[in-house]
Amino acid sequence: MELYQAIKNRRSIRNFKEKKISEEVIEKLIDALRWAPSAGNLESRKFYFIFNSKVKEKLAQAALGQSFIAQAPLVVVGCADSKITQRYGERGKDLYSICDVSAAIENMLLMAYDQGLGTVWIGAFDEKKVAEILELPENLRPIAIIPVGYPNENPFPPERKDKEEIIVRIN
Repeated sequence: MELYQAIKNRRSIRNFKEKKISEEVIEKLIDALRWAPSAGNLESRKFYFIFNSKVKEKLAQAALGQSFIAQAPLVVVGCADSKITQRYGERGKDLYSICDVSAAIENMLLMAYDQGLGTVWIGAFDEKKVAEILELPENLRPIAIIPVGYPNENPFPPERKDKEEIIVRIN
């Protein structure tokens, strides 16, 4: 698949088929996460791949009752690692680690789309509850929940702002 096509055509999917994701495809998602850029190449991020239905159900409740999360065959939780402060201080913890997770997630979203999967980036959740559910150590902060599965819908593209509204050229 051409990258430009993936960037323009990927959509947020909230309705998934009951179809298992192969290990081969899961490995591609993992590689997409691993090869994302990171501040100082410290890779201050960790990802939880959740297949357990009870855990997915708890995550759906922690995400303000977004029940479709539990319907996905795979749920990925991306976490920022505050250990980056050892090199970059508070800016590393408050910004770089979150950027690291975000860059990796975007890689994974595009790889998922390339593999025929649907995803949606969820940020609306109770952070403390998610940390408790996954028994996260104190250095890990959940940043995003990503349900992953074969799409059972084909949403229309959302409106986008005009280029002039989001780009400032300085020549």
